[in-house]
Amino acid sequence: MTRVILKIKHGTMQPPPYLDVCFRLITLCVAGFFFGDFPARAQTAAARANDFLNSLGTGGFLDQGASTDKVIHALSYGGWRTARDSAAPSRLIPIHAATGIKFDVFPAYRWRIPELLARADALAGAGALLAVEGPNEPNNWPVKYKGRKSNAGTFGPVAEFQSDLYAAVKADPKLAGIPVFHCSECGGAEPDNVGLQFLSIPPGAGTLMPDGTKYADYANVHNYVCDHLKAPIDNAAWDAEDPSLKGRWDGMVDEYGVTWLKHFAGYPASELANLPRVTTESGWQTSGPTCATSEEKQGKLLLNLYLDAFKRGWSYTFVYSLQDWNGQTYGFFRKNYTPKLSATYMHNFTSILADTPRSFIPGSLAYSIEGRTETVHDLLLEKSNGTFELVIWDERAAGSDTVKLSFGMPGHRASLYDPTSESATSPIKIFDSSLDETITLSDHPVIFEIAAGASNP
Repeated sequence: MTRVILKIKHGTMQPPPYLDVCFRLITLCVAGFFFGDFPARAQTAAARANDFLNSLGTGGFLDQGASTDKVIHALSYGGWRTARDSAAPSRLIPIHAATGIKFDVFPAYRWRIPELLARADALAGAGALLAVEGPNEPNNWPVKYKGRKSNAGTFGPVAEFQSDLYAAVKADPKLAGIPVFHCSECGGAEPDNVGLQFLSIPPGAGTLMPDGTKYADYANVHNYVCDHLKAPIDNAAWDAEDPSLKGRWDGMVDEYGVTWLKHFAGYPASELANLPRVTTESGWQTSGPTCATSEEKQGKLLLNLYLDAFKRGWSYTFVYSLQDWNGQTYGFFRKNYTPKLSATYMHNFTSILADTPRSFIPGSLAYSIEGRTETVHDLLLEKSNGTFELVIWDERAAGSDTVKLSFGMPGHRASLYDPTSESATSPIKIFDSSLDETITLSDHPVIFEIAAGASNP
């Protein structure tokens, strides 16, 4: 369990501007003696809460035989904003109309670009299209294109399909502004150097496809949290979202840096961190011989995962999958669509952070977290009404950390929410500026809400 001390202070003592530096230091020291420590509080810029919520995705339902009504209920309950699917527009558009969900569509096993574009056009016309994605895991499901089939000797058909798909999307006026996601796991697994480790092949890359070949606007990986792990470890989700982490065969380094199969050179490390990127599959199972954990731990890990991904610069994260199916237990819901704890936690989490979409420039807040370790993370969000939502989470597999959170602002109402508690959408504590509180937490996010109108001096 983690103990977090949440400490709100009155405005700091600020000496008159005409006094010299020495007197300022003396004044601060005296203030510190009488009123407590003065931690260094950095001014932190907030991200819009809606930008974070828009990054939350899931996938795997209609193309796996689920009913439309059950999918609508599940997506609405969880509060997702995006989804990944390959079903026909006639099935996806009603879901968008009921939930507002936008879809990342991919070809699955249909390698006909005109058909995929027709689906994308229909979705775009209904306002339901987020992105168009290339082939899914061609190392597992070969691509057939222009009379050829990819195999252990060549990914030529994959490269040609992806480059032709990109060109077709960009030439379609109905798809203006729609991004193309790269094929998943295709760069790392390519047996011949067709350049799929690039979004656009740079000059002098020495690939089999010509320099300047354009594949995608976003890199796309399947960086499963449970990859190579039998049980959760410290910072399991945080490390899975690290664009510089080596050794995960489907992470950024092994897909777009130096490919994991044949070690073809891609982007240098200095460019990987800033490469536009999405995760179209990640997750953790709740049963099975490997890569399994309890429903409770799965639910907490997935909340951490979404936060980690956004904090580390991923534009969208699609957790696989919405429901269990075909013997797999990655789902937020069981096969019969009863919710697991992960679905309940997701519902609570998105309900607390829910906001009305509105364009605004987010502000900033000064706070400090003392005593933090490498497993303690934070994300500052702001709602359109000016309310700040400071999310703090710890990713220890076992053990605890004690940290002190201090705000440099006058007294304002502040509430603490726990998305895993029984009454999650009601605050578990309400604070004012005169209180110092010690709160016991477990290994999941808590949300510290500061009422609209709060500001730092």
